[in-house]
Amino acid sequence: MKKYYIIVLFLSLMWFNSCEDFLDLKPVSSIASSEFYKNTSEVEGGVIAIYDGLQKVVQTEWAIAELQSDNATNRLTEGEWLEFQSMNVKPTNSIVALYWSNNYNVIFRANIVIENLENVANESKKLQFEGEAKFARAMSHFNLVRAFGDVPVIDKIVAYDEVSSFDRDPTSEVYALIVSDLVRAIAVLPGRTTSSYFGRATKGAAEAMLAKVYLTLKDYSSAKTLLDQIKTEGYTLMTTYYSVFYTEKNNEILFAISFFQDDANDGESFSNYFNQGSYLNCPTNDFISAVDPADLRFPTLFKWDPLAGTAGGYKNGKYTPVALNNNQGNDWIVLRYADVLLMHAEAILGADASTTDVSALASFNTVRARAGFTTPVTIITKASLLLERRTELGFEDNRLWDLIRFGEAETVMAAFSLKPEPGFEFRATALLCPIPQKEINVFKTMVQNPGYN
Repeated sequence: MKKYYIIVLFLSLMWFNSCEDFLDLKPVSSIASSEFYKNTSEVEGGVIAIYDGLQKVVQTEWAIAELQSDNATNRLTEGEWLEFQSMNVKPTNSIVALYWSNNYNVIFRANIVIENLENVANESKKLQFEGEAKFARAMSHFNLVRAFGDVPVIDKIVAYDEVSSFDRDPTSEVYALIVSDLVRAIAVLPGRTTSSYFGRATKGAAEAMLAKVYLTLKDYSSAKTLLDQIKTEGYTLMTTYYSVFYTEKNNEILFAISFFQDDANDGESFSNYFNQGSYLNCPTNDFISAVDPADLRFPTLFKWDPLAGTAGGYKNGKYTPVALNNNQGNDWIVLRYADVLLMHAEAILGADASTTDVSALASFNTVRARAGFTTPVTIITKASLLLERRTELGFEDNRLWDLIRFGEAETVMAAFSLKPEPGFEFRATALLCPIPQKEINVFKTMVQNPGYN
């Protein structure tokens, strides 16, 4: 297996004041890695830099996972975003290139930490830093393999000039590293602690991420074991769906990427994309019509706005900006307990068409009860579970991956493409993004995905 990475010239290191939350980050400088990471404090600076890198990943991830699905539409029909909406992304698309490079930058930062762990004197901190770095490295590889298929597996740092050996590895090798990293992260990461630790990887976050990986690999038994364990760790659903997104650091969240309002370094821009600033991630009519108007999640998912398009319409209601700028403070939720409960039902359903398993029904009905459906269902089908995930996790960068994992992507997206609203010709090869052209230009042996010129 070849394992290589384009080394970046500088790494923005982020420090924190001990009386502030861990992720209230302040940049200090750009320092060559050979001159840094000589003690515990400096290695922890590298750990913080990993989370700074993850902030960049989620700024545009929704274009791949939501805008390329039947959930989202671009109301203002702007530029390169339209390529995602029509599932016709060009290899030269700068947004998909940014997603590739941002994920590999996180991997680079994680490898920096891993290769300097011997400089951490405190053994418990050394294990924690290792777990955090391997969680992030696994998360970014998982992002990449789902978006692009075969991708270079990077488990160490190499010189920037080793370009001739930067080849795509089979998905089986990518997943092998992901599983190995998450298994190790589970073993060494701390459990749930105080809110001051919010935004850092924990054992529960690694367990949930690995469970999702196992579901993707159709290893339902291993997924169920992990999900059963998470259910004993004290996570609970918030009382209302709305409060999940408007009460930060809440007890439903297993892992979220933190942002801070009006902070030039750590503010986010996706809220502005979703609302009056751009309307780039609005609900499709297909999504709106799929949700029961009596569902208590409806007004949080979909917020009416007379400015959303020429005749008004619904916009994404989960991440409303405080002001129209690109320094918003909404945290991005990566994993939460409702997802765990629905994955638990999925693990029990497995490859079957339906299940009446009592444990699966309990998890499934717990999520539905918060949405106002007090009469429990007595059977779960693949279709009903997929719809429940679509509703519960809408606009949280799950829809396209869910369709692919359930084996329904081609059927659903082909049917959706024929409707008047999207109006595009579906190609099954579009379920994988193109490898960015600039990567192919540099790494001459890298082969493009099928279906792209």
